[in-house]
Amino acid sequence: MSCFDQNPKILSELSHDTEKSNRLLRMKSVKKGFDFTLMVAGESGMGKSTLVNSLFLTDLYKDRKLLNAEERINQTVEIIKHTVDIEEKGVKLKLTIVDTPGFGDAVNNNECWKPITDYIDQQFEQYFRDESGLNRKNIQDNRVHCCLYFIPPFGHGLRPVDVEFMKALHEKVNIIPLIAKADCLTPNEIKKLKDRVKEIDKFGIKVYQFPECDSDEDEEFKQLDKELKECTPFAVIGSNTVVEARGQRVRGRLYPWGIVEVENQSHCDFVKLRNMLIRSHMHDLKDVTCDVHYENYRAQCIQEMTSKLAQDNRMESPIPILPLSTPDVETEKLIKMKDEELKRMQEMLNKMQQQMHDKDQ
Repeated sequence: MSCFDQNPKILSELSHDTEKSNRLLRMKSVKKGFDFTLMVAGESGMGKSTLVNSLFLTDLYKDRKLLNAEERINQTVEIIKHTVDIEEKGVKLKLTIVDTPGFGDAVNNNECWKPITDYIDQQFEQYFRDESGLNRKNIQDNRVHCCLYFIPPFGHGLRPVDVEFMKALHEKVNIIPLIAKADCLTPNEIKKLKDRVKEIDKFGIKVYQFPECDSDEDEEFKQLDKELKECTPFAVIGSNTVVEARGQRVRGRLYPWGIVEVENQSHCDFVKLRNMLIRSHMHDLKDVTCDVHYENYRAQCIQEMTSKLAQDNRMESPIPILPLSTPDVETEKLIKMKDEELKRMQEMLNKMQQQMHDKDQ
C-alpha cells in the first residue's frame, strides 16, 4: 500500500495543488496566446481558399492571381504562407495557413508531394536546432500541426495520387481528409463516397484519430466527440457570400433549385470541422504533432548523429600506415574543420541525451 493510500489528506492536498498549477498554466497560456499552423492540400478548384476564409472569417487570398488551365498544368508545386492574428473572448490565436498551389495539377504528378514533405521536415529541423540551442525559452513553433487534404467529389473514392500523398505524409503530420464541394453530391452520394474513403485503412494510411474521451468528461463533449467520429471524413462546403434564407441572412450558395447553407448541419459538415479545429481538438492536434510526429523525427536525428559519430570514430582509430609526407596547409585546415564539426556534433548529442534524460525524470 502506498503512502497516499494510507493518508487521504496528502492525496487531497496534492490533487488540489495539481489543479491549481494546471489552472495557472492554462491562464498563462491563454494570456500568451496560441500558435497553430494549418496546411491545405489538394488540386486546384476544390474550394480550399474559400473554405479557409469561411472557417476563420477572413480574406487571406484577396491578392491571389487566378491561373488559367494551361498555366496550372505547367505550374510547379509552391509553398505559400499566410499569417493572421485572431482574437475571440480574450483568447489570441496566431494562425498560419500553409497553401500548396500547383499540387496535383500537372499531367504527370509523380512525386508532386515532395516539396510538401520537404517543407514539413524543414520546420522539424529548424525546431530541432532551436531546441538544441542556448535560448530555448522563446522558440517559435512553425511545425505543421494539421493538414486538410481535399478529395474531389467526382469519381469513385480515393485516386492513386490521393493514396500516395497521404502515404508520404501520414507519419509526419496529422492528416484530416475532406470531401470537397459537397454541394455537388446528393446525401446518398455523400454517404457512398464517405464509405469508400473510409477504406483508407487498407492502404496502411494513418489519418488523425480522435482521442478517446475520459470518463470524467461532460456529456456534451462526449456527444460532440461521438458525432465527429461518426461523420468523418467531413463533407464540406465553403462560401464567402451572404444570401437570404427563411428571412435570415446566412452564408451559403444560391442555386436555381434552392440555397445551400454553409452552417446548416443538415447540408454539410462545415460546423463540425470548424468546432473540431478551433474549439475541441486544436490542443490535441498540437500535442500529437509534438509528442508523436516531432519525437519520431527527433529520435531519427539523434540516431543518425550517433551512427555518424561512431562511423567517424572507427575511421579515425589508429591503424598502421606507411609514413606520408607532411600535409600541406589546406589539408591541415580541412582536418581541423572536420575535428571541430565532430566536436560540435558530440556536444549536441550529449545535450540532447541529457534533455531526454531530464524529460524522463
